[in-house]
Amino acid sequence: MSYSPSSKLDYEKVNKHIVSWLKNKILSAGKKGGVFGLSGGLDSTVTAALLKQAFPKSSLGVILPCESSEEDIEDAYLAADNIGLKVKEVELDGVFQDLLSRLKEAEPGDEKLAEANIKPRLRMTALYYIAARRDALVVGTGNWSELTTGYFTKYGDSGVDIAPLGRLAKTEVRELGRYLDVPDKILGRKPSAGLWEGQTDESELGLSYEKLDKYILTGNADDEVQEKVEELKESNRHKLKFPPAPDREDLI
Repeated sequence: MSYSPSSKLDYEKVNKHIVSWLKNKILSAGKKGGVFGLSGGLDSTVTAALLKQAFPKSSLGVILPCESSEEDIEDAYLAADNIGLKVKEVELDGVFQDLLSRLKEAEPGDEKLAEANIKPRLRMTALYYIAARRDALVVGTGNWSELTTGYFTKYGDSGVDIAPLGRLAKTEVRELGRYLDVPDKILGRKPSAGLWEGQTDESELGLSYEKLDKYILTGNADDEVQEKVEELKESNRHKLKFPPAPDREDLI
């Protein structure tokens, strides 16, 4: 039987708590609502459903295609329609290609990940502009599995004000999605950051979310999984800290 850590949670309680938490965090910041990137994936769709409950009139999903597949865009609109969420679309293909060409003039060559990471950083810039115009916070869609392993783009999809899914493992987010009646098409999608065609989270991580989440939630896993997760955590530790600066005492 496959491992199912999600069965330990009461998803009605989880839903109510996160909705209340969103209201508290956004209102205590003096803001009117939340803005987030709607990719058509599971995490952003669950975030959309929660934020819509918290701020029915002032939540906005922003679809930010950047050389994205048509399926991604279609699923983003599917999610919005299912939830009754207001959305805007800002196409970033031209901005991305223009910036990339200028960067390659300054630093010639090809490096797949360096190029791909421009996309989430452009999306972050767009979200903060729109959030500022709407007097809103930027709401992140990252989950605990991603935050634990550092599987995100620094100053890209991690560039947010609050992270409502930040203590739910990926498998738990999927169960919360079922509770929230997320469309089956989105529940069944292979998790992907959409960095390039055919890219998936699990191929990049080198292990499945099921194995990763079992280790995160219970501390139990075979040696190979433990070694891989700890390696990821160590190599990406810098992503979870503020940039280091010299100690003041050493300057005096």
